[in-house]
Amino acid sequence: MKIEKNTIVSLRYKLTDAQNNVIEEPDSPMVYLHGGYEGTFPKIESLLDGQDIGFEATIQLEPNEAFGEYDPELLKIEPRTRFPEPLEVGMQFEGVPDSDAEESSDGVSASADDSEDVDDEPLIYTVTDVADNQVVLDGNHPLAGMALRFWVQVEDVRVATEDEIENRHPEGGENFTFGMPNDDADDEEDFLEKALGLQGQVPRTLH
Repeated sequence: MKIEKNTIVSLRYKLTDAQNNVIEEPDSPMVYLHGGYEGTFPKIESLLDGQDIGFEATIQLEPNEAFGEYDPELLKIEPRTRFPEPLEVGMQFEGVPDSDAEESSDGVSASADDSEDVDDEPLIYTVTDVADNQVVLDGNHPLAGMALRFWVQVEDVRVATEDEIENRHPEGGENFTFGMPNDDADDEEDFLEKALGLQGQVPRTLH
């Protein structure tokens, strides 16, 4: 059957940068609900719409079509005393530990709630440098500012169940593709760890 709205798609993929350095090439297929449920990038959905099992293609996404342009304003320098020890490059924090938290009984929870009011997902900051007294944090997605190339191959297509459509993701499956996190913090942390781990293998300047 062909890929259309409310079908569950099993997709094999390889993600590289514009210079064809491999960023991610998982052994198992990614499964998502097709049809505008934010299961993947709109440009990928447009490419796959109407295709059948066996279809494969390579497509390039510019930063604005993927994880966005790099925003230098999301780079922060904070006192190291605000962070727990041991502190290492590559660690992630949901929001920035705020000294104002000491003045509020709600503490970090208050700032987290505020960020969720503005955006659906709290901002994840990644530690990019650690000095004796200061910590450099980057709130950009690890792949922000990068043009990305995807090789995709459709492995399976089936009709989604009513529950899957209501829940907006496959039954028992991950609700993100190509590193796009969903509401599950574990999935988000897993991807960030993968992306950051790969930085050691594929030199990359993110700012």
